[in-house]
Parts: sequence; structure tokens; C-alpha cells
Amino acid sequence: MTDALTRHLDTHDWLLADGATGTNLFNMGLQSGDAPEFWNVDAPDNIIKLYKGAVDAGSDLFLTNTFGGNASRLKLHDGQTRVHELNKAGAEIGREVADASGRSVIVAGSMGPTGEIMEPLGPLTFETAVEMFHEQAEGLKDGGADVLWVETISAPDEFKAAARAAELAGMPWCGTMSFDTAGRTMMGLTSAGLVDLVAKLPNKPVAFGANCGVGASDLLRTVLGFTAQGPQQPVIAKGNAGIPKYVEGHIHYDGTPDLMADYAVLARDSGARIIGGCCGTTPEHLTQMRAALEAHVPGSSPTLEEIAEKLGGFSSASDGTNEAETPKRTRRRRRA
Repeated sequence: MTDALTRHLDTHDWLLADGATGTNLFNMGLQSGDAPEFWNVDAPDNIIKLYKGAVDAGSDLFLTNTFGGNASRLKLHDGQTRVHELNKAGAEIGREVADASGRSVIVAGSMGPTGEIMEPLGPLTFETAVEMFHEQAEGLKDGGADVLWVETISAPDEFKAAARAAELAGMPWCGTMSFDTAGRTMMGLTSAGLVDLVAKLPNKPVAFGANCGVGASDLLRTVLGFTAQGPQQPVIAKGNAGIPKYVEGHIHYDGTPDLMADYAVLARDSGARIIGGCCGTTPEHLTQMRAALEAHVPGSSPTLEEIAEKLGGFSSASDGTNEAETPKRTRRRRRA
């Protein structure tokens, strides 16, 4: 039998994913330095509100509040023995919200990076990374997640370790990396490099792509880098809502719902089939993204100039795959 996400992709031209987790939880009162995953047990009503915000805005898929739910990240909060409990709870709440929605909604079990550097540059071994991801995956599986959603990864070996963990858990998975360093991940991987990596994996993801990063323009440039390689798997685009600014003691993203609506249709024309938002993306953004996608008549792949005109210029002159110059930052996107 095929998994639920694959069945959705077989019957839909595109799917709307969710928006930010941290941004929306901070708006509910989460404090800087707190572990959001503890709220799966200590403040479940807020997590219900988080999930329902995405579902009510039209998302076909939402991520669980388990981004930092591995032993390495939870150890910072003395929660390393609660990995299974917190991940299971986050997925169970998601399952309840999805099942009560009256339509078919995918619960994606979020698995973020360990926060450690892998060998040979750091102390984290491949085997230990697999063990940590596998422990998290089993909790998400037991909680009823439809698919594992590995996100914001920068190291190829960590991506491979998550793929192996999904295989051990017997779960379908998706994977996105963050291309936030002049078009590359922090560990130097390019968009073409990720396509090559996915093609060589023994346990391939249902879909792959990019999330977070610098801004919507940069993310779409990366998506174009994926689709230029002709990958077999569907591509994911999950960009930030603009550029972060520090305003009155809080981080604020300057991307309006209108800008994110433009981003969504450009992402679809760029070849992405799962489209959502990352940092700064609220239900208000998602509502307009959904409306824009539903009204959109598919067009040709946008040029870099068209992306810059709609969303603002790029943070670097190149995406790391060549030395070609890209449009300079335009006035529409202002930095603090």
C-alpha cells in the first residue's frame, strides 16, 4: 500500500503545507530559551491551536511541534529521557486535529537537526545520529504521524542518517535542507548536490526540497536549481515570510500575506508541488497563499529577474552552482 502523502500527490497538482511553528508559539507566549516540545504535554491546547490555525487556513499538510525533539536538543532542557513521550504526544494531538477536520489532512512528524557537528569535523558519529533520529521517529510513528518530515538540515551525512532512521522505523519520509549561505547549506551543499544525494539514497524520500534560509527569493532560486536537474521526487518549497527585523524586542518578519501569495504561485511555476511557509508565516499568510494557488493558471518557470521583481532581490550574487550574477536587492524588500 502507498502512504497517505503519496496518495495525495497522485491526486493533487499541488499541496499547501503549513507555516511557522516557533513564530506562532511565541505569539502564544512561549519564551525564548524554552523547549516548545514540552508544550505537547504541558500546554496541549496551544498546540491544538497551532495545528488548527494551519488546517483552518487551508493547509493540506502540517508539521508536528517536534522540531527539537531529539535527545541532543532536549538534553539542553534536561529532557533527553522524554524523547518518545514528547514526540508521541505531539503527533497524537496532530492526529486528533487532522481527523476532526472533515477532510484528508497529512500529519507530518517534524524532525529537525541534532544541533551537533558530524564527524570528521565534530563529535557526532553517523551511528549515533541514526540512533537519535530513530528514537524520535518511533515516537512520532506511535503517535499517528503519516510521514516523517526531516527539516532544516545542512550536513549531507545528517540527511543520510535521518533517511536510515526512517527506514528502521518503517516510515515514509520527506527531507528539506536550509540553503542559507550564499545559496549553499552551512556545510557547503548546493541545490544540485542535494538532487544528487537524494538520487543515491537507498531509502528515498517521498519528496524533498528547501526550507527556511534567507528569504523567499533565495529559496525559489534554490527550487529552480532542483528542478533544473529533473529530479524524480516532488519538490518542496517552504520559504520564510520575508526578512527578519528586530522590532520592539521581538523578531518580526516583513513578508506580507500578499508577498507570500506571490511567492506561492511563483513556487508552483518553479516546479514545487508541496508549498508552504517557514519562519514568520502565520495563518493569515496561508489563507492568501491558498487562495492564490487555487486561482492561479499555471505558467512558465519564472526567471530570476521576475522573482526579484515580485519578491525582492537575492542575498548573494550566486546560488553556489555557478558564477552567474543575479539581480541585486530591490527596494521592495527593506532590511533593518
